[in-house]
Amino acid sequence: MSDPAAQKALVLWTLAVTAFAVVVFWCAYLVRDVLLLIYVSGLLAIGFSPIIRLIERQKVLPIGTQRFPRWLAILVLYLFILGTLTGIGFMIVPPLVDQAQQLWTALPDMFDKGQEFLIRKGLLSQHLTLREAVERAPKTSGGEAVGTVMGAVTGVVGGLFGLLTILILTFYILVEADNLRNSLLRLFRRSDRARAAAASRDITVKVSAWLGGQLLLGAIIGGSSAIALWLLGVPFFYVLALISGVGELIPVVGPIFAAIPAVLVASSVSLNKALLVIVFFVIQQQLENHILVPKIMARQVGVSAVTVIIALLIGGKLLGILGAILAVPSAAIIQVLFTEFTAQRDVA
Repeated sequence: MSDPAAQKALVLWTLAVTAFAVVVFWCAYLVRDVLLLIYVSGLLAIGFSPIIRLIERQKVLPIGTQRFPRWLAILVLYLFILGTLTGIGFMIVPPLVDQAQQLWTALPDMFDKGQEFLIRKGLLSQHLTLREAVERAPKTSGGEAVGTVMGAVTGVVGGLFGLLTILILTFYILVEADNLRNSLLRLFRRSDRARAAAASRDITVKVSAWLGGQLLLGAIIGGSSAIALWLLGVPFFYVLALISGVGELIPVVGPIFAAIPAVLVASSVSLNKALLVIVFFVIQQQLENHILVPKIMARQVGVSAVTVIIALLIGGKLLGILGAILAVPSAAIIQVLFTEFTAQRDVA
């Protein structure tokens, strides 16, 4: 028989390890928002690292024989992204403001035409002015309205703070990338470090490919939207197509919100044109969801189309929009780790 003292020690050790694991998981649950920020920053750092290495090795700016400083290379990338977003803003905002003013002026007439259509179809019994419709709309209490506004403001401020935190943390992860990588490799046995380093390189390639795939999807959606809106005769089609391309970078709701300005602008021309625009965006999103995303991500990231679809469904269910954004790179990382684990077992 086994030694009772050894059995008791084993039981105590098992209980201690279990209790420690419970405490660790509970603490992780309490700081889950912080861990999510760290994970997003890590993904961005991994995705940006090949670009940073290219900037470090550039030959355009004369800085002697030395490599471009890493911190300066990161700042160059950040400034390029900021400049691109600023340029897009200057292209989008003025035409949208002008179109919004025109739409606001034409809104009463559009409202009257809509009511006449509903009355002819027997769906509305009497004609109302826009003011009467607003007055008869369901009202909420002042406290609820204030709460809704404060909730929206808090959400926007929290989102901006989270974005700023991610950018800062990504910057420092990129600066300390080599030290962090070497520290993580030391957690493995010396004989396993080469395989761990190879796996980390595979993960970097896949996450970078995911970022490239997202940009490719945005370009395809933006280009096809520009062509379709131009053929339909929708004003400011280039701006609306740009909004559509940017909205593609946000899974699930991004394309929906990006289609709204195009529908509104088309409705200011005619109801039939607005319906055609809606039909186009519905067809475009069906093709994008079922063909473009699985195929492009499978080619870029090396993850099968089935895995992409399943990852998007699970990610969206767990974390909503953010989960859908992180689904594909997370699936790619899991695939690399699973491949290494199974390969090690086969060797053993």
